[in-house]
Amino acid sequence: MVRVHVSYYALLREQRGVSAEEVETSASNARQLYDELRERHRFTLPGERLRLAVNGEFADWSVTLEDGQRLALIPPVAGG
Repeated sequence: MVRVHVSYYALLREQRGVSAEEVETSASNARQLYDELRERHRFTLPGERLRLAVNGEFADWSVTLEDGQRLALIPPVAGG
């Protein structure tokens, strides 16, 4: 099990009701973690629509999770 800090933005923040949380997971990579969170919190966006940042740097979904990492889940943003 690892403990990571997850930040949610835009639609994900609205659907979760918080902007961040500490998560304990047995997921081995970020993709598995998002799949777990999507099921738990009923997120409507598939992972393919999101950007992932790990410790402030954009990262691939296959990144291995390590204790203490900071993940940001960033959905597409509409603007005008």
